[in-house]
Amino acid sequence: MSFLEKPAPGSLLLDDTVPLTAMIEASQNLQSHTVIRRYSDFDVLNNSLMVCGITLPLPPKKLIGNMDREFIAERQRGLQTYLDTITQHPLLCSSLPVKKFLDPNNYSANYTEIALQQVSMFFRSDPKWEVLEPLRDMGWRIRKKYFLVKNKEQTKERYLLSWVDLGPDKFLSDKDLQSAIKLLTSLSVRTTSESSALLIRPFSEKGSLRDHICKVKPRESYLKKYCNPKKSQGLELPHIKLYGRQILEGLKLLHDAGIFFGHLHTSNVLVDDGVCRLMDVENGMLGVPSALRPAFTQFRKINTTESIDVFCFGHLLYEMTYGRPPDSVPIEQYPPAPSTAVVSVLQSILSTEACKSGMPTVSALMQTPLFSDVQLQRSEKLQIKVPGRLKEALKAAKESLEKRLLEEQRLLHQHRRLTRAQSHHCSEEEKKKRKILARKVSTHQQGFFVPSSGSGASSPPTCPSSPTPPSTTGTSVRLSLQLSL
Repeated sequence: MSFLEKPAPGSLLLDDTVPLTAMIEASQNLQSHTVIRRYSDFDVLNNSLMVCGITLPLPPKKLIGNMDREFIAERQRGLQTYLDTITQHPLLCSSLPVKKFLDPNNYSANYTEIALQQVSMFFRSDPKWEVLEPLRDMGWRIRKKYFLVKNKEQTKERYLLSWVDLGPDKFLSDKDLQSAIKLLTSLSVRTTSESSALLIRPFSEKGSLRDHICKVKPRESYLKKYCNPKKSQGLELPHIKLYGRQILEGLKLLHDAGIFFGHLHTSNVLVDDGVCRLMDVENGMLGVPSALRPAFTQFRKINTTESIDVFCFGHLLYEMTYGRPPDSVPIEQYPPAPSTAVVSVLQSILSTEACKSGMPTVSALMQTPLFSDVQLQRSEKLQIKVPGRLKEALKAAKESLEKRLLEEQRLLHQHRRLTRAQSHHCSEEEKKKRKILARKVSTHQQGFFVPSSGSGASSPPTCPSSPTPPSTTGTSVRLSLQLSL
């Protein structure tokens, strides 16, 4: 089944994975992109983030003497530390409260209300479905909402309905998208919707692989579940081997069919009686940005959908092993692991050398000592049969997706080079060299006529302004905040 909504004219498809940073500036430095915030706004934000279970460094409120100059300077430093803490946290930085606080122009919509409107429209066209309850904040995506629903003809079964905006990497036509979604019904039961998608699949009370690792209930808020899990623990080696091999088999099945994924992580893997199933496989075709996009855009050798999946698998394997995702990539030092074979695979994906030279293939990973001896029970060889016309459409969409990624990486690489050049130009050593050169030029010109307006030769070149980061590369967006107490 499918339900697609036409995009609004002139609507902007945002990449919500682009990280935001914020810098508090004095009121006299306000610019057009400034967002004015009071301390009370910070307090409201902090209260909305308390569910994460992390003590955040919000400075306490002061009622008396709060206009003292020293206090204001100290308060600005404290609030800047607070902003840095939340924007650098991998989950908090992408949460709706933080995005709305920093960028209200783009994140002021009520996405739950929009989702309910679309769900109501769908139910009018297919009345056998009924909403049981909304599952608020169950996932990290701002523009994706979940509802527990039932089929009136199968009252004992429970289904998970999700509504999601289409993303900037949606390159399939509506007709081809519909056809591709239908192909995936053998993997899970789905319903879709044109600027947004509506999907229905069976609901699993047992939760995702991340729920198993963190030992949490699947229906709870993702900030509560994953920001500071108290019982998180890595898996035992037999489960790492079995789950890893099953996931690799799933990736190979998709790659052989020409279906691009790009959204592999532990929350998109369901575990049921020792069997893993990949979820949200349609995300790549819907064009929504990958959770790891800011990470893999940093490496120019990760430039194909297959290499993206392998990079994501490395993060998943790390989390299965250590009970938490890696803090950053590349990684050179690893904590003790259940087997050296695990570390060997991790190094082949997440090391500096791997990120610079390129990812191994899925087939190569399946042949490593960690996974090659895993025996899988198969009644028949699985395959996804894709019609020729749709296969060509998927190939063209895949190429468009990779082309956009390559352009982002090129712009980011160019920005890095300019930043390094600017940093070198402004270094103290370079400034001293230019001063010495300016003195030599000035001495050499003595006795010669110099125009009264000044040639500028006696003054060292000024330090160039910092290059502006490309807005489409997943680099930080700078915002100014006025501190209004």
